[in-house]
Amino acid sequence: MARPKDLDRKPALLAEIVDYLLDKPLSGLTFRTLAEALAVSTYTLVYHFGSRAQLVREVVLAVSERQDHVVGTVDEETGLLDQHLENLHNSWRLSLDERSLQLQRLEFEAAMLESHDLLPDRITLASFERWHRAGVEALVKLGVPRADAELEVRIIVVTMYGLHYDLIVTRDVERSTAAFERALDHYGRRIRDLAVMEQSRNG
Repeated sequence: MARPKDLDRKPALLAEIVDYLLDKPLSGLTFRTLAEALAVSTYTLVYHFGSRAQLVREVVLAVSERQDHVVGTVDEETGLLDQHLENLHNSWRLSLDERSLQLQRLEFEAAMLESHDLLPDRITLASFERWHRAGVEALVKLGVPRADAELEVRIIVVTMYGLHYDLIVTRDVERSTAAFERALDHYGRRIRDLAVMEQSRNG
């Protein structure tokens, strides 16, 4: 009879693997190099993760899950623009430390790998879409027409992804943050105008 898996060991291993990858490319991940780095057997890794493809998938899931709290705060918004803008601002602030930058780098690399392989259930695409859905619903609560909300959220989310890329490449926190704040200010003005226009049409 097969020995049952240690349910506590797998999450601990996954956390160690993510830490190991903070300064390494995801594409170079192998069971052998990982086993040597973590001082475990390749059998242990295969036992808990099955295959390299499944291991990479679980790493990408773990990296993407860091956004859950931020997206959750957007989901819980009550229709106040200042609250919405502050949540986006908090999201930016949380992305500025070195660990967050490296996790974002891994997510970008994973997105390119998943796009190249044309996987049917791309984790990074699902993460992007989760951000988008939460943002659209937040703007609809603010009184923005859904069609405008779809467009405005795509613009701000893609802008934030682009500025995260800028941060990773240049490490110029001051200029990237200034660009983010300018973009957020313009976004806030557009959202306010769209909500007022919609209210006038319905008033």
